[in-house]
Amino acid sequence: MPATMATVDAILKEVYGPRIEEQLQNEVVLPRRIERTSEGVSSNVGGKYVDFPIHIKRNTGIGFRAENGQLPASGQQGYAEVHVPLRYGYGRVRYTGQLMELAKTNTQAFTNAVEAENEGLKNDLAKDSSRIIYGDSTGLIASLTDTATSATHTVDNAQWILEGMLVDVLVRSSGSPTGGLQNATVVSVNYDTNTVTLSASWTATVLQGIYRAGDYNLEPSGVGNIVHNVTPLHTLDPATTPIWAARINANGGTPRPLSEGLMIQLCDDIRRQGGITSLIMTSLGVRRSYFSLLVQQRRYPNTKEFAGGFSGLAFNYGKEIPVVEDVDHPPKKMHFLDEDKFRVYRSREWHWMDEDGSIIKWVTDFDAWEAMMRCFYELATRQRNAHGILADIIEG
Repeated sequence: MPATMATVDAILKEVYGPRIEEQLQNEVVLPRRIERTSEGVSSNVGGKYVDFPIHIKRNTGIGFRAENGQLPASGQQGYAEVHVPLRYGYGRVRYTGQLMELAKTNTQAFTNAVEAENEGLKNDLAKDSSRIIYGDSTGLIASLTDTATSATHTVDNAQWILEGMLVDVLVRSSGSPTGGLQNATVVSVNYDTNTVTLSASWTATVLQGIYRAGDYNLEPSGVGNIVHNVTPLHTLDPATTPIWAARINANGGTPRPLSEGLMIQLCDDIRRQGGITSLIMTSLGVRRSYFSLLVQQRRYPNTKEFAGGFSGLAFNYGKEIPVVEDVDHPPKKMHFLDEDKFRVYRSREWHWMDEDGSIIKWVTDFDAWEAMMRCFYELATRQRNAHGILADIIEG
């Protein structure tokens, strides 16, 4: 009987291709756009906070009077103090001693396993920043939309949930774990049906949300809470400081067709507040709606490249404003942003902890090694009413 591939399989060496073929979507758009904007990053931080004043009121002591009339009452400028706390981010990777040894001695290895893990962690942190920048700082990833008792539930938007992720199911308004789960593992995700299966069963309510485990109320701010007209931001509350509110154009949750009139109106509203829209970010579906709108008007736009190497369709508002799609952008929305009013405050970029002179450290009592990256930062805005959101849009 001749030898076959099956009979000699145990003694054959595996030969791998020249590189790992990436199967994950690693596109990062808005964080890089803001960081490349002039003065988009500031390292002028000290301690745990960044404080700066904002101008919120004009001097109203102005008027015209008749001869010998009493002069206008004197006035003054109005200011408020903005208080921006830094958020503390970490990423960890662990390798067994056996892996460390094999990575050094296996000459047939197609890549150094330790190097692959380190590079993968850096890519994953960058990708997670693209989720966080659209979030609301609470860490909310998705909201529950059913009330079944099961390990499988539906959510409003599953796009940021990943298989294998450790998550908490909490009451959104308070962060309470009552009736939910903690440290559950995501077993599977169906992105077409917005269905998520976790490692344990529970009775869901529409008041609950899914969060990365341990992150509740600890993540940096994103446009979800910056471009808002009700929630407090940087210790200022629009209820008591009305000028500290972004412009919101929504339709009560009922999707509506996109129109250039709606887009122009929001740009006008922002302009009246002193903002200058420099970028419109949107989802893939709303970008399709915008493209269809231009085609219907017999305008056949090409994708254009704008400053910083970013491309998008143009929206004409006296000047061309880039309409840029982002796979991580939440659906049915457009964010109208004045990029010059954003700052990323941080002491350093994401970096390996190496205070003792070594990136890779031995894990006490284990044949294992560990490395950790960290970054202390916060996304802030110097003028909240310079931004706006067009919501409840029918996607193409």
